Amino acid sequence: MENTEQKASPKPAFNIKSANEDIKVNCINDGKRHKAEFGMSLLDFSAKWCPRVKDPRTGASLPVLAALVDHELKELSYKLSLSREVEFIGYSNPEGRRCYIRSLVFVLQKAIRELHPDKILMVEHSLPGGLYCELALDKMYEDGTRPTHFLTDADVDAIAERMREIVKADLPFIKGKILAEEAIPLFEGQGQTSKAQLLKSIGRFNWSVYSLGGVIDTFHGPLLPSTGLLTVFGLVPFGRGFCLQMPQMGNFQSLQGYHRQSKMSDALGEYRNWCTILGINGVGDLNTTISEGRVGTLINIAEALHERKYAQIADQIYQKRSNIKIVFIAGPSSSGKTSSSLRLAIQCKVLGLNPKVIELDNYFLNREQTPKDEFGNYDFESLYAMDLELLDNQLNALLRGERVEIPYFNFKKGEREWKGDMMKLEDNDILIMEGIHALNPEMVKGVDSTKIFRVYVSALTSLPLDENNNISTSENRLLRRMVRDARVRGITPEDTILRWDSVRRGETKNIFPFQENADAIFNSALIYELPLLKYHAEPLLLRIHPSSPAYTEARRLLKFLGYITALSPQEIQFIPPTSILREFIGGQSLKW
Repeated sequence: MENTEQKASPKPAFNIKSANEDIKVNCINDGKRHKAEFGMSLLDFSAKWCPRVKDPRTGASLPVLAALVDHELKELSYKLSLSREVEFIGYSNPEGRRCYIRSLVFVLQKAIRELHPDKILMVEHSLPGGLYCELALDKMYEDGTRPTHFLTDADVDAIAERMREIVKADLPFIKGKILAEEAIPLFEGQGQTSKAQLLKSIGRFNWSVYSLGGVIDTFHGPLLPSTGLLTVFGLVPFGRGFCLQMPQMGNFQSLQGYHRQSKMSDALGEYRNWCTILGINGVGDLNTTISEGRVGTLINIAEALHERKYAQIADQIYQKRSNIKIVFIAGPSSSGKTSSSLRLAIQCKVLGLNPKVIELDNYFLNREQTPKDEFGNYDFESLYAMDLELLDNQLNALLRGERVEIPYFNFKKGEREWKGDMMKLEDNDILIMEGIHALNPEMVKGVDSTKIFRVYVSALTSLPLDENNNISTSENRLLRRMVRDARVRGITPEDTILRWDSVRRGETKNIFPFQENADAIFNSALIYELPLLKYHAEPLLLRIHPSSPAYTEARRLLKFLGYITALSPQEIQFIPPTSILREFIGGQSLKW
């Protein structure tokens, strides 16, 4: 007899949301769980439940610019289809600030397309307070560079006025995708040859683009919903172009201070000239060089340019040898200060000088004497974490020809030790010391400044992704530090990322204000280093779990590295053991 009893359908292991169901959103900003309609945009959700965000430092109320959805950065046009954890962010958040800057650059791009349709916007590099930009003519020299169009003050004022009009019109930023085979001729037709070359070198089938009032471009990260949020900006004439100024951190309604730094600008200009010598005018050119197997020559020439610069600085010191007895080397984190002090010492030795190298870190105060910051933690980056009196006394004694015992600081114990390391400066000796405060005149205010030569070292890359997307020097140094921390210091990539904001605050306070005090600037950036760092950093970043507070930054860095072709292990072997990058990846032979 046939069994006609119907079997019950098995209960599904999970529920599939339909368009008629609500979804649950845990909002970090108010600590509450809200219901949202299926397909509701973050913009609409924000308007209902979180129209403003609070600056964690000042408590000020700021407009919502973007959101972190399960720790991933999303535009406010993103539509909710599953239950999520959402944190709305404003200008006080680094990701919100980047969204603001990218969107502002697009407004600038549109204003220039309208006022100077035959010119190309070139976002060159960061300046204190903003971005340095130039307009280039829509034609190329044989070496791949473009002639620059000189802007008058009236030109800059007109661009700023048109930007204000675009902001007031509150035009939407519209995101879409186009095929790469369409995007490449589009950008070539707009004179954006570096952008077209980047697309060709990556080989993707489609590409995300944004539209603003008929202007189409790419920006390597989310934009704001519309131009109406970009109420705070400034344009200041600078050199042949201008500085696009940004709002202050902690005071959104005011602009960051603007400082002319001619020495830093010269160093960045020198780097651009090096790129021209190497035939690399953007990341697309760099990717192509690697893909075509020409990276060995690139490494050799880049390292030779570095060596030549060290030799030039040593020549400056040698020319003043009758007076100069002390060389101070300063720079931000992961700039290559240690390697630079050793390579500069070698170049001085070649000229017949007798360098003696010590670290200023040996003059730290014992831990219990170290000043504390506003959070009650030891502030090791404060100038007053150093024993300034001892340093003054010993340097003056050395300058008088006396013999002194150099201290050693035991970082594990947090205290100074004396190991009988005696030093005296003979006629041909020169003392080389490196540390973060070496350019601050307050550090050795009791020492005759005419006896001191100061060198500033930093990785000042001005190689762009493309015409309107520059590469941050800070990102470059963060990748260097991450690789080194994981290799020799036992610090996880997650911890390096989470500490970076504190490191940057210390640099802004203790290092960057004194850059122009340098007698010489050494740019430690190497044109091939991002492909090298990708090889080492990408696996480290992939280990960071989605639940980690460092996940958002890890994803951003991975996306950035996705535009770059990595070096192979065989190509990495071309890097000489004296390279500054060996300080971070290992295999360095420098000794003193």
